[in-house]
Amino acid sequence: MISVIIPTLNEGAYLEKTLQLLARNAARHEVIVSDGGSQDATTRIAVEQGARLVSTPIPGRSMQMNSGAQIAVGETLLFLHADTRVRNTSLGQIETALQRPEVVGGGFARRFDSGSLFLKLTCSLATWRSRGLGWFLGDQGIFVLREVFDQLHGFKEMGAFEDLDFSRRLARSGKVVTISPGIISSARRFGPRGPFLTTCSDFRLTCRYLAGRNSDGSEA
Repeated sequence: MISVIIPTLNEGAYLEKTLQLLARNAARHEVIVSDGGSQDATTRIAVEQGARLVSTPIPGRSMQMNSGAQIAVGETLLFLHADTRVRNTSLGQIETALQRPEVVGGGFARRFDSGSLFLKLTCSLATWRSRGLGWFLGDQGIFVLREVFDQLHGFKEMGAFEDLDFSRRLARSGKVVTISPGIISSARRFGPRGPFLTTCSDFRLTCRYLAGRNSDGSEA
């Protein structure tokens, strides 16, 4: 079984569609929505769509994903954003990838629901990064064998880059794969400043993280 864990905080506008698309997958799975205190319809939608619901006392993606993993019963864990759309074959693709004994996890190639040529380029670069380095971000749908997740002690309690930190540790523990055709992620976060400026800011913060520094310049 695959346990799909979705961290949420006021994701009512996106969650229902995500859950409906997951339900179209034939692979045996469960869905766990780990909520950080939503004030909208998120938790109601989760229950109505048949997901298991767990709540954390304060919002925090690391804590929420780890809490979801604690109650998961699947041999494989998939961490998925609430605004990311899977294919009806996505879970089957994970099962196929994990049939290779050397594979411990991985993620998907992804594209955004935007016609931006710049974002298409960034997705191509992200796929290259994932295949070359084994580094995945949360909107790529990170999956991992449960026993390996436990060996790595899950996600570190971090304000940001918990996904990249985990995928780097995962890549050091065994072979990871990038699945294609992939998934579709929402481009909503690029709205306020646009794709170029948002991506530049993301790149700068990532460089600071990789250099061992926080976004304010202090030591991580």
